[in-house]
Amino acid sequence: MQKVQYYQEQFMGYLEAFSKERQPENLYNPINYILKLGGKRLRPVLTLMAADVFQGSSEQAMHAALSIEVFHNFSLVHDDIMDDAPLRRGQETVHEKWDVNTGILSGDAMLILAYQLFENYEAHTFQALAKLFSKTALEVCEGQQYDIDFETRDDVTIPEYLKMIEYKTAVLVGAAMQMGAIVAQTSEENQKGIYEFGKNLGIAFQLQDDYLDAFGDPKTFGKQVGGDIIENKKTYLYLKALEFSSEDDKLQLQHLFSIDPTDNRDKIETVKQFFVSSGSAEATKTEIKSYTQKAFDVLTTLNMSNDNKEMLKAFGEQLMNRNV
Repeated sequence: MQKVQYYQEQFMGYLEAFSKERQPENLYNPINYILKLGGKRLRPVLTLMAADVFQGSSEQAMHAALSIEVFHNFSLVHDDIMDDAPLRRGQETVHEKWDVNTGILSGDAMLILAYQLFENYEAHTFQALAKLFSKTALEVCEGQQYDIDFETRDDVTIPEYLKMIEYKTAVLVGAAMQMGAIVAQTSEENQKGIYEFGKNLGIAFQLQDDYLDAFGDPKTFGKQVGGDIIENKKTYLYLKALEFSSEDDKLQLQHLFSIDPTDNRDKIETVKQFFVSSGSAEATKTEIKSYTQKAFDVLTTLNMSNDNKEMLKAFGEQLMNRNV
């Protein structure tokens, strides 16, 4: 297994070749724009990595890796339209740079292109990839709908929240790794195992994102700290704080998450104090460690070399080492 940077560079070369000029420009230029906006390319890297650890070839997995990245960016284009978001990775969103109709149509085309990339594989591999992809894509849509529903609900439970982040975020991480395993033609047990490894790591990563949104370093987090609090998002931190708080504190916290003050600084600091004093912040860190360990426990069941298991574990630790 190579270093992450190697896979990133390998993938970027393939992406560059894929992002060629096509007609009509107003359909394909927005696609090339969003695909070149940057990001860590985590999901395609995981696909290439998984192919290698199961004695396959990362070059062979390149089409599947690009499919995952195209689908991920398709979902971002449509999410940005739903959220009316002006910026993505510090640049104009597709619907802002062009218009909403262009964003919808270009996003639709990206979903079709993602499927089309599987045509580069033989029939049995194509079928396995397409089956997993369809299941995952539908779950991502379900997760997005749960997230939208939660905005207007006051009775969201922690199991519901965990299911939402599993579907919206984590299943795509698991699928990215399983696709690499499918291309490598490893056993079904290994395919299912690496999916569980990726899925659990994805849940841990999203929970950590929730935590860092409140308590991260603004210089290294890359997003506005306290953004979830400003938007009244019912994250794991918020739900745990409600669970642990007295009735008076619970009512005050619910009130804070029902208002949109002109100056959010006091609101952010007050909510963070609730998260700490209730024990929610500590409970969230414990849950992050729990899901990370679940991912690492799966590695013991996989039929691969100990060196590769250690490298996957090191990658997971590196991924989770974001100053929690």
